[in-house]
Amino acid sequence: MSGVGVARQAGVVKIFDAHCHLQDRRIASVAPQLIRTALESGVQRFVVNGVSEMDWHIVKQMGDEYPSIIPCFGLHPWYVNERSPNWFKSLREFLAETPGAAVGEIGLDKGAHAKNIDFGEQVDVFRQQLELAKVLEKPVSVHCLRAFGDLLEIMLSTGPFPAGVILHSYIGSAELVPGLAKLGSYFSFSGHLTSMKPEKAKKMLKSVPKDRILIETDAPDGLLSVKTSSSFPFPDVASIAETENQFGDSAAEATSLSKEGLNHPANIHRVLKYVATLLEMPEEELAELSFQNATRLFSYPGSKVNSDG
Repeated sequence: MSGVGVARQAGVVKIFDAHCHLQDRRIASVAPQLIRTALESGVQRFVVNGVSEMDWHIVKQMGDEYPSIIPCFGLHPWYVNERSPNWFKSLREFLAETPGAAVGEIGLDKGAHAKNIDFGEQVDVFRQQLELAKVLEKPVSVHCLRAFGDLLEIMLSTGPFPAGVILHSYIGSAELVPGLAKLGSYFSFSGHLTSMKPEKAKKMLKSVPKDRILIETDAPDGLLSVKTSSSFPFPDVASIAETENQFGDSAAEATSLSKEGLNHPANIHRVLKYVATLLEMPEEELAELSFQNATRLFSYPGSKVNSDG
């Protein structure tokens, strides 16, 4: 077990990163450094979402290694074409072998990135995983891009979801919020929120019930595009470039990729500041509120959060 556990520094605001991808090949080899930096800044929990059969084992390993990581397993819509014939059996096995895990990242996407992925297949894969999360009584993290009508229709036919559906990096309309919330949705906000006009984002944020607000980084993506005073630069990994790491081929892999635009969990402070400004709420209040919401959501039987009381 790693010595880097759940941070409890006095005087540091507690934050729960409700969605990130520390297993992503762009940052996996320096994940220990990123986790340490985030813990020191007050981030106590990281919900690490797998996206395909190719990375579920890394997510599981990270969850086993770090008390602060909540692992999630799911097949993201971008990887539907790459799934094996036994993908769903494998997913069920990972979840059965990892009682502390939730489901995710799953979803629906009609955007440019998914233009070559049959939407009917996306729906089939999504529905199977959504129903599995409901049966297992586990939270499920959902990616939705330009498909909120389809999402709502599927959730209406299979819901409600008392264990919770996390609409990660939510940038949907304010008008959709009540119907989605009624079905058990939580709304998680990241740097992607800056893709909305501030007035529209403010209206949407204020429509979300306070007990359903979460914040996340979506690292290594989702870097906030507006300047804030709470920025954490990407750590310098040059000094560890030749160090072998259990989560990547070597730290050299990270130095071969551009750090430009890469996000990491300590930057959740930037998200906190931006969302708090739009909500006209003190940052400390939003941090406490979102931390309590995430703690409640992830306190299911078998969860590390539940075992910590």
